[in-house]
Amino acid sequence: MAAAAGVVVATLLLVVIGLNWLASILLGGLVFVICGYVFPGLFCSSATPTAAEPSPAPRPAAPTPAPAPAKDDAPAEAVPADAAPAVPVEVSPAAPVAAPAAGEKPETLSAARGGMSDNLKLIKGVGPKLEQLLNRMGFYHFDQIAAWSGGQVAWVDQNLEGFKGRVTRDGWVAQARTLAAGGETEFSKRSKGKKK
Repeated sequence: MAAAAGVVVATLLLVVIGLNWLASILLGGLVFVICGYVFPGLFCSSATPTAAEPSPAPRPAAPTPAPAPAKDDAPAEAVPADAAPAVPVEVSPAAPVAAPAAGEKPETLSAARGGMSDNLKLIKGVGPKLEQLLNRMGFYHFDQIAAWSGGQVAWVDQNLEGFKGRVTRDGWVAQARTLAAGGETEFSKRSKGKKK
């Protein structure tokens, strides 16, 4: 409709008023653009329902098919019809198994025992800033870290601001056990060698 209005205006300006063809086409194009914005609001219905026009009722969800019976000897568990289907998750053999997200806070100290903390930078992944953060959280010694359970590792991983997941990724607990027992890790040997 907007295009028809533009053509009619251009023709009238050219034939009836006697304007030159360029001016008639430009003014006809202007009418086309203006009508293109105005006509949809006048002649097309709104996409959103009004108060007088009720919105359509939502369709009920399609029933989910029951899972195929397992090939094991154990009978398959019954799945409710309204339960969401389980999505299989592939885990690569090299991927570490994640600890529970919430976890539990490990025991902390208000200060280092005997006023001397262990050099936590001997643990791979712990630098000066992270050592300071661990000290502020109440962790000063290798034996503290070596005693963390899976849930405690998860708690620390979640609460290391700016370093989340570092405990699990770098295997701090295993390193701390070795260092707490007086042993050395490959990383601690290299770290001590750099200082000499």
